[in-house]
Amino acid sequence: MAGLDWTYGVSTLRQWEDPQESCVVMSGCGTSGRLAFLISSGFNKALSQLNQSKVYSYIIAGGDRALLSSQEAPEDDPRLGVLSLKKVCEGKKRVLFIGISCGLSAPFVAGQLDFCLQHPEVYMPVLVGFNPAHQARDEPIQDCTFTFHSVVQRMQELAKSQKAFLINPAVGPEAISGSSRMKGGSATKILLEVAFSAAHAATFSNTPITYNGVLEHMKAYERTLDVTYSQTDGITTLVEAAGQSLRCSRHVYYLGWGSLALLGLIDASECTPTFGADYEDVRGFISGGYRELNNNDGPLTSLGPKFSIAHEDFLHLILPCLTDKDTVLLIYTHPDDATEVGNMARRVREKTPNLHAVYHQADGDTAASLQQDDIKKLCLSTLKITWPREALASGTLQHMQRELSTKLVLNAVSTGAHVLKGKIYQNHMIDLQVTNTKLYRRATRLLQKLSACPEENCEEALLKAIYRVDMLTVEMTSSDITTHTCFARNSTKVVPLALVILLTSWSLMEAESHLKQQPIVREAVAQWMWELRPLS
Repeated sequence: MAGLDWTYGVSTLRQWEDPQESCVVMSGCGTSGRLAFLISSGFNKALSQLNQSKVYSYIIAGGDRALLSSQEAPEDDPRLGVLSLKKVCEGKKRVLFIGISCGLSAPFVAGQLDFCLQHPEVYMPVLVGFNPAHQARDEPIQDCTFTFHSVVQRMQELAKSQKAFLINPAVGPEAISGSSRMKGGSATKILLEVAFSAAHAATFSNTPITYNGVLEHMKAYERTLDVTYSQTDGITTLVEAAGQSLRCSRHVYYLGWGSLALLGLIDASECTPTFGADYEDVRGFISGGYRELNNNDGPLTSLGPKFSIAHEDFLHLILPCLTDKDTVLLIYTHPDDATEVGNMARRVREKTPNLHAVYHQADGDTAASLQQDDIKKLCLSTLKITWPREALASGTLQHMQRELSTKLVLNAVSTGAHVLKGKIYQNHMIDLQVTNTKLYRRATRLLQKLSACPEENCEEALLKAIYRVDMLTVEMTSSDITTHTCFARNSTKVVPLALVILLTSWSLMEAESHLKQQPIVREAVAQWMWELRPLS
C-alpha cells in the first residue's frame, strides 16, 4: 500500500463514529461503483445488527440505474461527480471519502478527489486503484484545470503528512486485458472489507488494530481462493454450459438469494459493456427484488424490462419462454430458505433440464446436506463449495468469504462463456462498447496492438466502424471524442468491425457482411486468408 501505514489508516476509520455529523462515502464507476454499493450495504447491515446508526454511503456514476446497466458516459463528467458527492454529504462536518478507480483514470472520481482536496476541513480523501501511480491518466479533462495524474501527485504529497491516503498495491495483469471487474474488483472488495472490519472490531469490540490482525484477515481471503479453486471441475462444467447457451444465441440466468444474488446482478450487468453483449444474454434475479436490494432510489422497474430483477419477474417474463438451450444457475448458501430454493428449482426443471447450482455449505453440517439432496436431484450439476471449519471465521467474515467465492465463480462463468462465444481476441475484450473517452482511447490502442497499424489508420478505421461509412466526411474527422462516443452508443460490433477492416482488404460493407456470417473475429479473418489462397 503506497504511502500508507496500514494500521494508522484503519485506525483513522474509527474516528468517524457520529453518524449525525460524519459519514464514510465510497464512489466509483461501473464495477467500482457496484462494489461500493455492495460493501456499504453489507457494513450498514452489520451496524444495524449492533443497533448502531448507518454511516456508509455509496455513489456510482450514472446513479442507481448503473447498478444494473451500463452507464459509461457519466464516467467522463467530473462535475457530476462533485454534485453527487455534495448531495450525499449535505450537512456532514466530517467525511471519509474513498474514490475507487482501478486504472486511476475516471474523471468522475478525479473531480470528487479534487473537491475533497480543496476542502480538507471536511473531507479526508482516499484513493483506491491498481495501476502504478505514475501511470495515472494524464489526459486533459474537459473544462478542468487538473488531470487524474495531477490529483494523484497532490495526494502523494499530502500522504506524507497523512492528510490523504493512496491504497495502490500491484495486483498484476488481468486475465482478460482491461477487464478490471475481475482482479481489480476482487482486490477492491478485499482491501475495503479488511479495513472496515478492523475499524468495526476496534470500535465495538475494543480489539486492537495490529499488523498481525490485519494480516490474518487477509489470509482468510487467501483461504477463500484455495477453497473456491479446488472446485475447478465444477466451474468448468458451468462455463461450458453457459458458453453453449450463448453460442446458440440463448441466455444465462442467475437466480440468487441474499447478498450472493447481488453478486449475480453485478456480474450480469458487467457483461454488456465488457463483451458488447445484449442485456438479455446474461441476467441476474434476486429473491425479494428491490426490497432486498435496498438501493438509494428504490424500485427502478419503470425504467424498462432490464430493471426487472425479482424472482417473480423471472417467473412472469422469462420462465414461459425458457428452453433447454438456456442455462439457469441457482446461487445460495445453507442459511437461505431451502424450501424456497427447491420450489424455484422445480419450476425451472419443468421447462428445462439445463439447471445448475452454486451452493455454499459448512463442513459437517448434516442437516443442510439433507435439505440440499432434494435440490441436487433437480440439477444437472451442483457446484457445492464446502467450507472447512478451520477455513471459516465467525459472523460477518464468513459471509464476506462466500461473497468473494461467488464473485470468483460467476466471473469465471460469464468470462469463460463469452470466450467460447468468440468475444475475446488474443486475450483482449474485442467487442467493448466505445461509449466514453476512456473506452475510445482503449479501442484505438487495442486496434494498434492487434493490427500493428499506425495510430492514425486505427482511429480512421474506428470512426468508419462507428459511423458505418467507407469514406469519412470532414465533419466526422473534425468532431471531438464526445461526439464520436455519443454516436457509438447506437452502434454495435464497432471494434471487431474496425479490426477486420484493418486486417483485410474488405470494404466496410464486406467486413460487416462477413461478421454477420461469422461473428468470431479470428474466424472471419481466417476466412479472408482462405479466400486469398492461391488456386492449385
